[in-house]
Amino acid sequence: MNDLRFLSALEEIISARIEEDADASYTARLAQRGVLKVAQKVGEEGVELALAAAAQDEGRVTAEAADLLYHLLVLLRLRNLSLGAVVGELERRHAAAPATDGSD
Repeated sequence: MNDLRFLSALEEIISARIEEDADASYTARLAQRGVLKVAQKVGEEGVELALAAAAQDEGRVTAEAADLLYHLLVLLRLRNLSLGAVVGELERRHAAAPATDGSD
């Protein structure tokens, strides 16, 4: 499954794993540390992605982007939000943005 539909499946996997025993699941251990710790992890992963994008190969950038996206999904779940809510916000912004002539 190499498409964006996997993100919905991953949200469900994350939700299920948060409920698992922390000894058996990194996601459960991470979630048990709380929103603040997960938010910190999202920040760390964002910095790692930025550094990889500036100086490393495509494989490292892809890996760091995957780490960031995973941790973001965990954070959203802990805040009772979904990726769908984020997409909805992007759609709202796009609809409200003035059309450009392509010179941006």
